[in-house]
Amino acid sequence: MKTIGRQGFGRLGRALLASVSLCLLPAVPALAQNLVPDNFFNAPVNPNGNAGVEANTLTFDARTNVIRASGDVVLSHEGYVVRGETLEFDRRSNQVRLTGRVSVTDPFGNVMETDGLDIGGGMKQAFLNALTITSYDGARITADSVDYDSVLQSVLINAGYAPCGDCIDDKGRRIGWSVNAARIVHDSEDGSVYLEQPTLSLLGMPIAWLPYLWLPGTDNQALSALRMPIIDYSEKTGLRVGVPVMVYTNRWTDIILTPTATTRQGFLMGAEWVQRFDAGSFQIKASGLHQWDPAAFTGTVGDRDWRGALQTSGSFTPIETWSAGWSYTAFTDAAYLEDYRLTTAKSTVNEVYATHLTDDTFFDVRLQEFNLLGNITPQEQSQQGKALPVTRFSHVMDLEPGMGRVTIDGQLLGVQRQSDAVRTVNGVPYVFGHAGNKARATLQAGWQTQWINSGLVFTPYAGVRTDLAYYDGTSPLMPGETSLFSATPIAAMDIRYPLIAHNGADMHLIEPIAQMVYRGSDTSLVGITNDDAQSFVFDDTNLFSYNRFSGYDRQETGLRANIGARYQANFADGGYLELVGGQSFQLAGANAFAAADPAGTSRGSGMEGAASYAVLGAYGSFTPGLSFGGKVQVDTDDWALARAGAGMKLDLERYAATLDYRYIAANANVGTLQDQHEIGGELTVPVSDYWSLKGNAAWDIGGNSWLQAGGGLYYDDGYLAFGANATRTGATHTTPNDTRVTATFQLKAPAGLNAGGTTNVSVPQF
Repeated sequence: MKTIGRQGFGRLGRALLASVSLCLLPAVPALAQNLVPDNFFNAPVNPNGNAGVEANTLTFDARTNVIRASGDVVLSHEGYVVRGETLEFDRRSNQVRLTGRVSVTDPFGNVMETDGLDIGGGMKQAFLNALTITSYDGARITADSVDYDSVLQSVLINAGYAPCGDCIDDKGRRIGWSVNAARIVHDSEDGSVYLEQPTLSLLGMPIAWLPYLWLPGTDNQALSALRMPIIDYSEKTGLRVGVPVMVYTNRWTDIILTPTATTRQGFLMGAEWVQRFDAGSFQIKASGLHQWDPAAFTGTVGDRDWRGALQTSGSFTPIETWSAGWSYTAFTDAAYLEDYRLTTAKSTVNEVYATHLTDDTFFDVRLQEFNLLGNITPQEQSQQGKALPVTRFSHVMDLEPGMGRVTIDGQLLGVQRQSDAVRTVNGVPYVFGHAGNKARATLQAGWQTQWINSGLVFTPYAGVRTDLAYYDGTSPLMPGETSLFSATPIAAMDIRYPLIAHNGADMHLIEPIAQMVYRGSDTSLVGITNDDAQSFVFDDTNLFSYNRFSGYDRQETGLRANIGARYQANFADGGYLELVGGQSFQLAGANAFAAADPAGTSRGSGMEGAASYAVLGAYGSFTPGLSFGGKVQVDTDDWALARAGAGMKLDLERYAATLDYRYIAANANVGTLQDQHEIGGELTVPVSDYWSLKGNAAWDIGGNSWLQAGGGLYYDDGYLAFGANATRTGATHTTPNDTRVTATFQLKAPAGLNAGGTTNVSVPQF
């Protein structure tokens, strides 16, 4: 039940009792006074006593100008209790009325019932003053007075907001956070909140004050966007302390300065401008410093006096089905943002884009430049390609019932690259990009439907793909200027025979699966150079795919059969088990995975031979709070394990643990000279109701050395979370011999209370 008023309702209570008395007088004839008890509705009323109003909902109807409390309405004052279905306050007539069946109980337990009850007098401020709102999720808003100054706004004076209600737990301890402000304006149209002179309190103690603050809402997404103080440590920068200062804020504009002091590198200044519009927003961020000790970055691109960056991004929705935007980052060196732990969320791609999305159509066009971040030289940066442009589209057409579906999709890609991107790994060369200009256009159309006969499920597919590509031959690694036109007919049939068994509680599904896929082309490298299909690992997730390459520049060819099965079980106690396994076979035509590719995309993938590696994935949970997953890749020629990954997660009350293992067998053809084994885990142990110790460690079994170790202490009461963590990396880590200490701080909304939720295990990828 929402409490919408618990104090300061004296005038409302007195007027209510006066109205009740007026209703009762006609019902009690003077001649029968001796039959009425002495304590019948005559308890004295303290004019300064507290009053309250409770209801399920409080709403404002802008059309009728009526404020309405509805659902189990209860008015109480000095022991008098009045119950009704709906309380309405008409702002135009200044009248308050309880509607529906109304009952009145006096302090002595006498009860009167009536249909409807008018409460007269100057009730507007009495009804609104000293308002307290307790929402369904426990949040509380209090104020000395409240008014609705327009159709869309509620104005609260000397107000406070606390997501944890009283913010006192059942043991009498202060928890969570709260905000008090001289004035709070809530916009009911977009949910935004404007606060004047807000003071933030943590665990009941005031810690910060601002002249004003604008928030898009009070949910977790809005709270996560608040700029929080920064405290951390690294060997190269020393202790870092930053305090964001909201210089100016309103519904449309934020200007934030973040002065940051580091003990080894001096003073870093950051500034941010956020501008919002009805249809979108943009932000511009700049930061920089003059380093006291550039030698801390000796041997890296960060060994310089002045360092800094400029970042900007924006997104707009000009019309309902279109969105557009950009992101751009310029920096003195590619390592600056990472060295000073500044945000890199949109800094790896400089782009301008426009996207159209409806129920059946997707269209996206972008101009993109890719930034490598870290210890990257300008020469290495020049090896990154630019997508000028990359355009993708997809359209789906559902035919008449039983006739299936037609899909049309395609891509136009232009690539510009200044230098060849070449790497050598233990004597094995890889070319990830060729210098020069390349263009490719791809169009594919396909039809698919499903037939069921005698328990067999048939899913036929028929389609055609066309590719037109050109490369100007700039790179000396390529034979010269080249063009290509390819048309590839595609046909596939997926056959499954699901068998289901259940005993009323447990359910089991066994599903044998067989696929035949034909792609009538012997041209695998349809992009001439491979720029977007360089990632490939064969496992249970793509065992039954018609084209396993990750992009358009490569395609499968010939006739291939995919054979395997799926087993699923759901148990009465909530447990589950899923197994997926099988193998793929090249039956005829050119095997795309055996074709030469300078990027080495399918080299060592287990798909190069006529029979692929066998793959198996297993996922499940047999007891609440414990889940597991794993996958293996087996070379069936000699039954040797090629790859494996396994993971386990425990989430039991406030105890949590994860354990991950990864294995890759040695393969000189791809530059892996010895078996790679890694094992790592995390452990969380509660030490009190809200405090927990966390630790993590990872060991490089193949290199016989530790990869990483760390730990920290954390506080989390469901509304407020903070803590500190220290991490040290080992010699074989990607960032070796690095020590970092970080502090975390998070304000949570009531909707974020999900500490008891279940999270599926994340299986390590190969």
